Amino acid sequence: MPSDLDLAGPLRDALLAADFTYDRVADAIGEEAHRALGRNETLPALRRTTSGGPLDTLVRLFLLQTTVARDDADRALPGLVDRLCNAGLLEQSVSEVAARMDCRPYAADDQDLWVVSDLTPGLDGTPVAVGSDHVLGISSASTSLAQLTMREPVASALDLGTGCGVQALHLAAHSGRVVATDVNTRALWMTRLNAALNEVPAEVEVRDGSFFEPVAGERFDLIATNPPFVISPATGERLVYRDSGLPGDRVVEHIVRTGPDHLTDGGWLQVLANWAIVKERPWDERLGSWLRDDCDALVVQRETLDPAAYVELWLKDSGHHGGPDYAQRYDTWLSWLEETGIEGVGFGWINVRLGNSATAGGGTHELLEWPYDVEQPVGPAIRAWGDAVADLRGLGDEELLATTLRAREDVQQETVGRPGAEDPEAIVLRQQRGFRRARTADTVEAAFLGACDGDLSVDQLLGALGALLERDVADLQETYLPVVRELVGEGFLEVS
Repeated sequence: MPSDLDLAGPLRDALLAADFTYDRVADAIGEEAHRALGRNETLPALRRTTSGGPLDTLVRLFLLQTTVARDDADRALPGLVDRLCNAGLLEQSVSEVAARMDCRPYAADDQDLWVVSDLTPGLDGTPVAVGSDHVLGISSASTSLAQLTMREPVASALDLGTGCGVQALHLAAHSGRVVATDVNTRALWMTRLNAALNEVPAEVEVRDGSFFEPVAGERFDLIATNPPFVISPATGERLVYRDSGLPGDRVVEHIVRTGPDHLTDGGWLQVLANWAIVKERPWDERLGSWLRDDCDALVVQRETLDPAAYVELWLKDSGHHGGPDYAQRYDTWLSWLEETGIEGVGFGWINVRLGNSATAGGGTHELLEWPYDVEQPVGPAIRAWGDAVADLRGLGDEELLATTLRAREDVQQETVGRPGAEDPEAIVLRQQRGFRRARTADTVEAAFLGACDGDLSVDQLLGALGALLERDVADLQETYLPVVRELVGEGFLEVS
C-alpha cells in the first residue's frame, strides 16, 4: 500500500463540502432505502440518488458501489480523482469512475467521522468471495465493541487487531495515546489513513504483529479488542479479519489469559468474542477456568447459535452463500464442529480488570447469561459493576452494617396479584437503565430497598424493619445481609 497520506486532508475537505455525513446521507436516501442498504440491497437508494450532485455521487460511488460519470466524480472530489486512483481507493476508465475501497460516513462520540475499508461484499445478493487480506469496514461487531468499551479518560489504550481502525478512532477521543496492532499490512495502512482523515486528537501508533507481540513488555490502562474469533476448521484458506489460525476458541482464551499481563493496575481488558459450547460442560464453568485470580471479571453471554445457524452466518459473511462450493463448505464445517464436540457457539462480552493489592485474596468473577435488552452504550454499566465490586471488596458484615446505601433512581417495583388482595403474589424489582436487570423480592427486601436513601445505615434500616415487622433483628441481619450484597453487586443499590 502507498505510504503517502497527504491526500487525507483534501479528501476530508471534499467530504465535508459535499455534506457526506451519516445523518445527511440517511436523510438524503430516506428511511426505506437506508433500511434496505442495511440488508445489502442498493436499488431503493439508487432510485434516490440520481441528481449528479456531489452528495448523490459519493453515495453511489462508495456506499452503492456503482460507477459514476467522470465529470460527476470530479465535481464531488475536485482535483482528487487521479490521486485517489493512484492510492487504490478508486479506478477509472475513459468516462467513468468506480470505487475500489469503501469510504463510509460514521457518527461516533458526537462527531462526524469517515472510515476507509474494503468494499462490502455481496451487495444485491451477488456472491463475491473476499480475499484473505480483506479489511472489514464498519460492522455490527465493531459497533458492539464501541458501545461496550468504557469512555473514561485514560493515559494509554491498545486496539488489538485494529482492522481498519474503528476502535482506534474511538479510543483516540479519550486516551493520551493509542497503539493499534494488526497482522494485515493493508489494515495498518487503512488505520493510518483513517486516523489522518479524521484528524484524531491523540497520537495513534500503528504496529505490525500478532497478538501481544508488538507490545511486549508494555502496559495499558485500557485494551479493546474484537479478535478474529470465528470458530472454523483449518481448510487451508484464512480470512485474516476473522480467522486466527488457532483451533476452536483458543484465540479468545489466549487473550483472556495473557491480556492482563499488559494492563496497568486497575486497567481493563474488554473483548467481544465467540466461544464454543461443548458437550457435557456448562459454558460458564469452561470460560471461568480462563479467568485469573488476580483479576475481576464480568462475562456476559448475549446470544447462542446452533452449529447450522453459525456456519450459515459466516459463509454469508465471506460471500460464499449461493456459490458453487457452498454445500461442500457447509458440510465440511458442520462435520468438523460435530467431531470436536461443539454443540453451539456463544457470543458476548468478556471484561477483565487487573487487580492490585486489594484483590490479593482473589478477584470477583461473574458469568452471566443475559440475552435481554440493555441500555446502549453499555460501557457505563460495566464500569458501574466494577465500582460495585470495589465497594464490596473486603467489606465484612460489621462494615456493611455501618454503610449507608442509596437505591438507584431508575429501579422500579412491579407487583403481581389478585385485585384487592392484601399481599401481592410476587414483587419484581426492575432496573430501567444499564443492564436492566430484574429480580423477584419479598416484602422485606422491597421495603429495605425503598428505604435506602443514603441517610440511615444498613444496621439502622434493618433495626427499623425488625421493629415494624416484630422480627428479631439478628435473624434479619443473618438472612438479609447476603441479599444486600447481591443488591449492591447487581446495581440495585449504590454505596452513598
